[in-house]
Amino acid sequence: MSNSPYSESWVYEGIVGALPGIAVSPRVALAMQFLLFESAVLVVGFVYDLPEAALAGTVAVVVATAGSAELIRIGARVREIPVPEPYRRLLFGSNIEVVLSVLAYIALITHLFVFDPRQAEVPLLDALFGPEPPVVAVYLMLLILWDVCYRIGAGWWASVAALWRTLRYEFDPKSRRSLRRIDGEVALFGLAQCAFLPFLVGQPVLFVVVAGHVLAVVLVNGLSVLLLSR
Repeated sequence: MSNSPYSESWVYEGIVGALPGIAVSPRVALAMQFLLFESAVLVVGFVYDLPEAALAGTVAVVVATAGSAELIRIGARVREIPVPEPYRRLLFGSNIEVVLSVLAYIALITHLFVFDPRQAEVPLLDALFGPEPPVVAVYLMLLILWDVCYRIGAGWWASVAALWRTLRYEFDPKSRRSLRRIDGEVALFGLAQCAFLPFLVGQPVLFVVVAGHVLAVVLVNGLSVLLLSR
């Protein structure tokens, strides 16, 4: 196994830790992430008079920042308890969360720019940005959406890996309590993504997909918690 300090960490942790000439604590990194993106959202919303887009962007920034905090907490807790090495490698070393994130992002972009304009009376982009979306606003939207999709992909993978771990291995009572807390936090982050649903009321496909994603994350982690409680 690699001796890299990031061999047992999320890709997000590796990127933050590998920035040249920058060494910041997780709290500072989270604060920088929120302030940078939220400032950009507010400035673009003010300059182009896009209040609804600014509100939706703020929700996305809050959810993405909360996801970053959860990734840091989950990573730290998993590394603190004696879990089987195959589970660590599966969770961190496989980078499958990145693959899932890319698939989710491509599906979302395809929906926004191809499917939705053909099906919806008022496409989501038009509802947020008007018939002629500002280039800067769309660029910022795509950047923030990738941030959100990465957290969603990580949530998917953490859920699947957790259920596999629980079904495959036995743990002592102390480890079970720690793992239940980890799985519960992943489920709570999934529930936090319900904040997107009010913006998707007129978008039945995206509404069902997001609601289904939240339900799946909660059910998978809930099953893992239930089995760990037995």
